[in-house]
Amino acid sequence: MTFKKIIGFVVVVAAFITLAACGNKSSKDSWAAIKDKKEVVIGFDNTFVPMGFKNDKGKNEGFDIDLAKAVFKRYGIKVKMQPIDWDMKETELKNGSIDLIWNGYSVTKEREKKVLFSDPYMKNEQVLVTKKSSKIDSVSGMKDKILGAQQGSSGYDAFTNQPKILKDIVKDNDATQYEDFNSALLDLKAGRINGLLIDNVYANYYLTKNGEINDYNIIKTGYASEDFAVGARKSDKTLVANINKSIKALHADGEFQKISEKWFSEDVYPGK
Repeated sequence: MTFKKIIGFVVVVAAFITLAACGNKSSKDSWAAIKDKKEVVIGFDNTFVPMGFKNDKGKNEGFDIDLAKAVFKRYGIKVKMQPIDWDMKETELKNGSIDLIWNGYSVTKEREKKVLFSDPYMKNEQVLVTKKSSKIDSVSGMKDKILGAQQGSSGYDAFTNQPKILKDIVKDNDATQYEDFNSALLDLKAGRINGLLIDNVYANYYLTKNGEINDYNIIKTGYASEDFAVGARKSDKTLVANINKSIKALHADGEFQKISEKWFSEDVYPGK
């Protein structure tokens, strides 16, 4: 065997071993390893208020962060919040760079093919936000208008999969896609887009906090309501079972309600 062939063989073997290692990481139940390390890494979009975001002081906070910390505190496990590109969330999970996706993560049929979901802990819906000054106060008012949406979001998935609601009527039959809702809302405010498809929890929190709730319309779209749940690798059945167990216990002892009241002024638990 020539030297070049030997080098080529070594490279192929190394690549195979690397792929096998990645495969093993995604095919094992990681609960024991997480418990031994006493740390779980959670991937999140740090612009998604009020679920998980970086505040004005540069600190990560939000409903999901508080809930995750309370869930894993029961097991003596520290939560490490890892900001990620939301469009790459399932890839990050599969590669093992994060242990969970937890940040207003909606359950969809497409996502169920890729991840193992926890039980739902909250409901959400996709709404259309427009400026009152635009006179667009219904979905039909978006005919030939420019729509915005977040890339990789459940809202954009619904927009694509149910075209009769919005896709078939908006300009170019598509939406301008943004990495985060903050950028989209700034473009809406500046008139660069005419409407924004967005999570209701985000829209209400953002506009209320900024004192702009009376300047915008929040319009029901007709898309089905969504369940928020935690996403894990398919192999992590024990991890997900323990998350479900802890969330139920938190609601039973009133801790869930305290966290929920802090962020939403109501108990958002769907199983109550």
